Amino acid sequence: MTTTPMRGELTGDYVLDIARTRIGFAARHTIGPKVHGHFEEFEGSAHLDGDDPSQSSVKLTIRAGSFQTHNRQRDNLLRGRFLKTADHPTITFTSTGAQQVDETTFKLTGDLTIRGVTKPITVAFEQTGAEHDPRGDVRIRFKGGATINRKDWGVNWTAAAGLVGKKVALEIDVAAIRQT
Repeated sequence: MTTTPMRGELTGDYVLDIARTRIGFAARHTIGPKVHGHFEEFEGSAHLDGDDPSQSSVKLTIRAGSFQTHNRQRDNLLRGRFLKTADHPTITFTSTGAQQVDETTFKLTGDLTIRGVTKPITVAFEQTGAEHDPRGDVRIRFKGGATINRKDWGVNWTAAAGLVGKKVALEIDVAAIRQT
């Protein structure tokens, strides 16, 4: 049997539940449909303050070369020419602020680093679940995203740049478990 914790009961330190978390992206391609992909290797942690969400923080590290778009040739091109994963093996996000918009909606601001370039972004999230599982662990779910301009992070390669849109939608579906 699961129960829903009260907001104050959510306070604590969390780690991502890797098996239930998806970090993906979508970009427009000029000669076809949007290209969707997801990262397979990442880790993250958060401190949530249920009574004062502005005191919450998040840190995420993604293995840049771990993404899949289900097209080997495209993936190799993206890893090499666009992301230069040999020189920049990780993508990181470190929050700098959190704001509660309404009962279940939050904005998380922070620094996103891609290819060694760090820029601020704001990610909108909706809390989609929180529960005590049968073992007594607190699990929480958030879904959200942001749209970035890949060129702001130097993610560009002239020969293919005209075929890939500048805007990339980041898609995040997070499950986290409170550490005891």
